[in-house]
Amino acid sequence: NIHIEVVPKEKCCGMPKLELGDLDSVIASKEANIPVLAKLVDEGYDLIAPVPSCVLMYKQELPLMFPDDEDVIKVKNAFFDPFEYLFLRHKEGEMNTEFKASLGDISYQVACHLRVQNIGNKARDILSLVPETQVNAIERCSGHDGTYAVKKETHDTAVKIGRPVARKVDQAEPDHFISDCPMAANHIANISDKIDKAEHPITMLRMAYGL
Repeated sequence: NIHIEVVPKEKCCGMPKLELGDLDSVIASKEANIPVLAKLVDEGYDLIAPVPSCVLMYKQELPLMFPDDEDVIKVKNAFFDPFEYLFLRHKEGEMNTEFKASLGDISYQVACHLRVQNIGNKARDILSLVPETQVNAIERCSGHDGTYAVKKETHDTAVKIGRPVARKVDQAEPDHFISDCPMAANHIANISDKIDKAEHPITMLRMAYGL
């Protein structure tokens, strides 16, 4: 069993502001979050976040911006994608694989901010451990791109970029459509002709355990 704590007094990681070029807000978020996270690392905790953009912010973007900040580097070295973390536990024989339910066919849009972490497709690898479960990974941009899909002037382009992913999902007619990025997932679901809702890989794992 792994003890889990929800991080107290956490603010946004700052990735949305970074994409808009608002560096003052990025610094403000960093100064609010890093001391809290670094303290948890000192207490022996590893760190995860369910959204790839947040993980990328702490693993790559902030260390690039503040390479001499010891606490930023400390947090970087302790931060994991959730399924990266589970895969490490599985390799060590510490993950419970007594699943209660199969998941059927899953279409999985691999978020861009996950792919750029270069950790491999760990969500697919973990979910594929579930009996009678087939995960079809789609490694193509959803088109959401931060705030791109929700801006009037760029929404149509975002839909055009995401349509090939939606087309693949519609052709597959899966039992579930998932993405690590909730915004990307909902964007594709809105474009799709056949998907009623999008889900997160962690939701799939919960279902597999019968929880």
